[in-house]
Amino acid sequence: MAVTRQAIPVRISCWPGNTADSALIRQVRDDMRDRALGKIIWVADRGFSSAGNRRYLQRGAGGYIIGEKLRSESPHVKAALSRQGRYQQVAGNLQVKEVRISDTDRFVICHNPDAAVRDAAIRDKLVAQLEETIAGSDQLSATKRAELRGKISMMPGLNRFLRLTPGGLLRVDKAKVKAEANLDGKYLLRCSDPQLTAEDIATGYKQLLEVERGWRDMKSVLDLRPVYHRLEERIRAHVLLCWLALLLIRIAENTTGQTWPAMRRELDRIHLGTFTGPAGTFRQRTELTKPARDLLAKLAIDPPRQVHQLAPGT
Repeated sequence: MAVTRQAIPVRISCWPGNTADSALIRQVRDDMRDRALGKIIWVADRGFSSAGNRRYLQRGAGGYIIGEKLRSESPHVKAALSRQGRYQQVAGNLQVKEVRISDTDRFVICHNPDAAVRDAAIRDKLVAQLEETIAGSDQLSATKRAELRGKISMMPGLNRFLRLTPGGLLRVDKAKVKAEANLDGKYLLRCSDPQLTAEDIATGYKQLLEVERGWRDMKSVLDLRPVYHRLEERIRAHVLLCWLALLLIRIAENTTGQTWPAMRRELDRIHLGTFTGPAGTFRQRTELTKPARDLLAKLAIDPPRQVHQLAPGT
């Protein structure tokens, strides 16, 4: 899904469910090349950060913002995290710091204090769970300890902080816990555009959240799935109709400053009642609330007329 800075969806693509994700980004890149959408910045998560994908996205003066894996062994990641410098406060509580470690790409470290608190709480819980799991393991036989070690290896959250001593004992890796604490609330971005500011890079990457919100809205609010179609062209038509509905939702949200669920709850209070008496039958809408009138005014929609039908009695 392609979106503008204002989260307006301008393009959507769909493929068969068994299509590999690694090939999609290149197909989308070729498709967007022929569309007059102005400057395009590709925003992708860590799964698309290969050198081949980055080179492909730069074709035709394109640019990208890609998340990097902080726990990787990449020399760029290690160099970025080791650089000193002061963070700059940007939108909300987000802090950014650009580090110069490459002549081609720019690297921006983002730090969210609220996310750091959550990361620390999650890590403390995992460490406490690991300590409880290995408590008393020193008295087990070597075979039983190996079985426990294998069991923990199937739990990525716990296994990350497990250390095996030369004697085969299970311990909490204090050095690993300390290293993880240095990553609390942080994520690293790689950008190829030399003109974007560090704030633009950080807020641009957050557009992924808008794309994910768009998919959530299409799947839940708009009921994109399940799809009761068999022919491919009907499936694509169904997806396109849901995308058009999402486009209307985003325009309405940007115009009113409210979320679509809040608007829908207010507008759903408008009903049409049928009243029958000796003189005949008429249909009349309910009285509009002030929030509903304000919404219709912001959207430049005329309120529905009060009386819809009059039928004299016989």
